[in-house]
Amino acid sequence: MMDVARLAGVSHQTVSRVLNEHPNVSEPTRLKVRAAIAELGYRPDRAARALVTGTSKVIGVVAQNSSLYGPASMLTAFEEAAQATGFAVNVGSVRSLDERSIADAVERHLDQRVAGLVVIAPVASASPALAKLPGDVPLVTIDGDPASLSTLVTIDQVAGARAATEHLLSQGHASVWHIAGPADWFDAAGRAQGWEAALREAGREVPPLLTGDWSAASGYRNGQLLARLPEVTAVFAANDHIALGLLRALNEQGRRVPADVSIVGFDDVPEAGFYNPPLTTVRPDFDAVAAAALELLLAQIESGVPGSDRRTIAPDLVVRESVAPPA
Repeated sequence: MMDVARLAGVSHQTVSRVLNEHPNVSEPTRLKVRAAIAELGYRPDRAARALVTGTSKVIGVVAQNSSLYGPASMLTAFEEAAQATGFAVNVGSVRSLDERSIADAVERHLDQRVAGLVVIAPVASASPALAKLPGDVPLVTIDGDPASLSTLVTIDQVAGARAATEHLLSQGHASVWHIAGPADWFDAAGRAQGWEAALREAGREVPPLLTGDWSAASGYRNGQLLARLPEVTAVFAANDHIALGLLRALNEQGRRVPADVSIVGFDDVPEAGFYNPPLTTVRPDFDAVAAAALELLLAQIESGVPGSDRRTIAPDLVVRESVAPPA
C-alpha cells in the first residue's frame, strides 16, 4: 500500500479509502490511485485486512466432494452469487458429511477468519455437527434438515415430487411407481413424501417404494424389475440419472417409453433434453437458492445476530416427450 501511495503521490490513508470505496475521495485522485494499483499489480492481503479491520470478504463453504449434479450445481451457483457481491468463496471439501469431517472443515475456515459459513448438508449424518457449531458465527445451511432451527434454504422437494406425480396422473395413469434416492438424504425423503401424498390425495394405490443411490446403475437395476410388471405404466424417478438407467432397462425388455411406460425425472440435467425420448423432469432453481442463501448470510454478517430464517424455493416442471396417456 505504501508503494502505491508513493507512485500515486498520495498518503496511504487515501489508498485505503480508494480500496474501501470511501466517498470522500475526488475522482482524479481515485483514478491516480487505481492507475498505480494496476501498474504495480497490487492486491490487498485479505487475511491482513481481516486482522486490522475485524472484517473479512471471504465466505467459507463446507460441501461434500461429489460429482452429483444437484450438490455440484448448488456450489457453483453460490460461488457465482458471492463473487458478484465482492465476496470470495473458500470451499472446504470433505469426503463425507459426518460430524468429524464437518467440524474439521469449519475449524479451518474459522482459523482463516471467514466472514460467515455456508454448509451444503443434504444428508442426515451432517445434522449432529451443525448442531454443535459456534452460535456466534453467521451460518446458513443449504438443503439441510427441515427440522433444524438454524437458517435454512432449500428446494421444495415435496412440491416438485407432487408436480411430477400429478402430471403423470393427469395423463390417465391409474398409479405411479417411484424409484427413490438414498434413505439418508433429505432430498430423497422429501420427494418420496410428495409422491405418496399426491397418490393418497388422488385416492390411488401407493405401490411399494423402490430405492436407488442416485446412479443410472440403480435405475437400471430397479428398471429390470419394473419392466416385468405389466401394471407399471408410470414411474417417477428421484433424479434424471436414475431415469436414464430405467430407460435402458425398459428398452431392453421391449417396453416403449412413453407408449407403454411414462417417466418423469428430477434435476433437469443438461443432457435430459437429449435422452431418448427427451425427459420430462423437475427443474430446481439453483440460482434462486444461492441468492437466498447469500442474502440471509449477509444479513447475519451485517447485523451480527444469528438467524433462523427459512426460504423454500419452488421448482418447475419441464414437460418433454417421456409422458403420454397409458396404452
